[in-house]
Amino acid sequence: MINIIGLNGIPMVKSGDDLGLFIVSAAEEQGVGIMDGDIIVVTQKVVSKAEGRLVKLKEIEPSEFARKISEGTERDPRHTEAILRESSRIIKMRGQVLIAETRHSFVCANAGVDRSNIDNGYLCLLPIDPDKSARDIRYKVKELTSRNVVVIITDTWGRPWRLGQVDFAIGVSGMTPFRDYRGMTDPFDYELGVTNIAVADELASAAELAKGKLSGIPVVIIRGYEFGKGEGSAKEMIRPLEDDLFR
Repeated sequence: MINIIGLNGIPMVKSGDDLGLFIVSAAEEQGVGIMDGDIIVVTQKVVSKAEGRLVKLKEIEPSEFARKISEGTERDPRHTEAILRESSRIIKMRGQVLIAETRHSFVCANAGVDRSNIDNGYLCLLPIDPDKSARDIRYKVKELTSRNVVVIITDTWGRPWRLGQVDFAIGVSGMTPFRDYRGMTDPFDYELGVTNIAVADELASAAELAKGKLSGIPVVIIRGYEFGKGEGSAKEMIRPLEDDLFR
């Protein structure tokens, strides 16, 4: 049986805070503790806050290009400038939406630059290296509890062919992010040739059911899921450019 447990009691996070310590303390206070094999799913926003990845709007000087593409939209050109600085290239522009490839090679709206759930006048940027962020939290939890866990960092993105948003894994440490069925046979003796399930993304989305966007729960423990062993990383999940039919 798989349990999905939202952790209450994570305080408001600020730059320099120790998320691993916060997670362990909240789990102990809630009476669930940390167990070997737990998958700790952490919202990107608190990771970015802890790592000081907030910028003040008033300190951003927008470029002429940022001003130009902000015309006719409700977006502050300083916000647009922050998006451009976090992008390695722009994939698509329409109205207020910029589909960008980030420096991490993620493709998402507005390069992950967000102003929700933070103090007014600030923008939140993605962690510089989400896999390292996941690894650091995992090692801290191990140091404090001697438990072997997985950590997944998540962000909420849209999908190009469907309405609505879901949570995706942008940082992974402690598991292989896929469950590979290629070469196996189905019940009708057909060999599977392409089925490689992105279980890290599935776990990220499952955790969102317990987090929500307005609950104030930024961390979830998934307990009881049998994952593939390995160090793992979210970088493994990025489709190579030469295999991408849409860029």
